[in-house]
Amino acid sequence: MATRLNPYLSFRDQARDAMTFYQGVFGGELTTATFAEYDASGDAAEADRLMHSMLVTPSGLVLMGADTPAEMGEPTPNGTVSLSGDNSDEAELRAYWDALSEGASIAVPLSVAPWGDAFGMLTDRYDVGWLVNIAGPA
Repeated sequence: MATRLNPYLSFRDQARDAMTFYQGVFGGELTTATFAEYDASGDAAEADRLMHSMLVTPSGLVLMGADTPAEMGEPTPNGTVSLSGDNSDEAELRAYWDALSEGASIAVPLSVAPWGDAFGMLTDRYDVGWLVNIAGPA
């Protein structure tokens, strides 16, 4: 297996909803494991929360996420996830942008930037930042 670098998102009691939302955005297969399945939390209220989840999309994107147990304090703040491609990926990337935009806070609308690419920034309904960059024509 080749080494990969994948975003791993941290949530508080929202991982299942968030990862299901991302499955709707990107498509693909979502696998999940709860704290109860691995007897990994002493708090019965967290039994059905996600200890781990992984979304693998048809185009090969991999996104992982989990709920942070209360005993571990606040979840690690999520950084920003970047989606980029060339102009042959434009329709796919714009569809991702449109889906991620539902309920999001748009910081920079997806439009042509001074460097010639289409670029946008948003924070989605689960407080995850996203950058979308579509390379301009060569």
